[in-house]
Amino acid sequence: MRKHSLTRRHLAVLPAALALLGAFGAGAALAQETVKIGFTGPLSGGAALYGKNVVNGIEMAVKEINAAGLEVGGKKVQLELVALDDKYSPADAAINARRLVQQYQAPAVFIPHSGGIYALQAFNEQEKFIIMAYSSAPKITEANNKLTIRIPPSFASYIEPFTRYEMKRFGKKVGLLPGDHEYAKSWTQLFMPAWEKAGGTIVSNNPMSYNRSADFYSGVSRVLAEKPDVLFIGGASEPTALVAKQARELGFKGGFLIMDQAKLDEMAKVTDGLALLEGSIGVLPVSYDESAGPKTFAAAYRKTYGSDKDPTTESSYNYTLTHALAGAMKLAGTTTDAAAIRAKLGEALSKLPSQINAGNFGGIDAAGATVVTPVVATVEGGKLKLLRIDDLMK
Repeated sequence: MRKHSLTRRHLAVLPAALALLGAFGAGAALAQETVKIGFTGPLSGGAALYGKNVVNGIEMAVKEINAAGLEVGGKKVQLELVALDDKYSPADAAINARRLVQQYQAPAVFIPHSGGIYALQAFNEQEKFIIMAYSSAPKITEANNKLTIRIPPSFASYIEPFTRYEMKRFGKKVGLLPGDHEYAKSWTQLFMPAWEKAGGTIVSNNPMSYNRSADFYSGVSRVLAEKPDVLFIGGASEPTALVAKQARELGFKGGFLIMDQAKLDEMAKVTDGLALLEGSIGVLPVSYDESAGPKTFAAAYRKTYGSDKDPTTESSYNYTLTHALAGAMKLAGTTTDAAAIRAKLGEALSKLPSQINAGNFGGIDAAGATVVTPVVATVEGGKLKLLRIDDLMK
């Protein structure tokens, strides 16, 4: 009887035990690998909005990828963004990148400023992580770094058409009011000889700290004293807009040749519309691009961040490359081998459906630069006019 009683007790407990075991088994089956995606960039200071725009694009893509489900090498993978503020400092960017790789094991680090990118290129191949470089400086790919992707097209492609437009409309005397960060220095170094080669004259040059100042009157006044026809300006959108606004308040009537870091739609929010930006030439705002990828992205971006929030190329380009990064992991069958992931990035980018390819990318070239045909815009009659670079070169 005792033996029979014990057996019945054991049988009574068995369903609960099996259920508990099943729960543990189900938990193991559903377990996911978490992969950290790194970001270092300005999240405070004058370029904070610029950095936040990049983060928004990455963050949006990460949420979509996780919602759709990502499987790499037979394992379910959950992506997680770790964003660190470097205040636009190359030294801080290097510290952040090492932390992202060593503490979080991030296989890739997104970074949106050339000074920081150059700092990371000094050690990323040794420490085996991919630099997702959001900067149009051509030197980034000239470094022949095997684990670097330059996301936007080189700014060198803008210089001649921008020069032609401003000279034809306003004249040949240009005053330089660029930022003093590494990207702006590189732009300026290429721009000056191109302007002079086209028959123009540089009448003044006064670099300023776009990231640390909100009052540019003295610098703008100094440049305007030489009576330029065109002002060459550029840095993050908000300080660039302040430079343009203060130039108008000081009586400047000419045109603005604007580096591609600044966005006309964001500048218009500071200048209370496009009227003060009459005669400007710069990159086309994403919200004005009617092609499938940018249009779909803009609608999704507003749904995510607010109906009054317009996306920028910082958001859209980094969104697309985050999707490509996830696709490359899947194609490579690894979330840790940076070289294998990098080798599949071009293929992954070219395979993205049009509604995700918000930058209209065609792939990645042998040097590590994305293949994309940029579209630019001018402000004429207080309105944006869309132009292709090929049209400006005719």
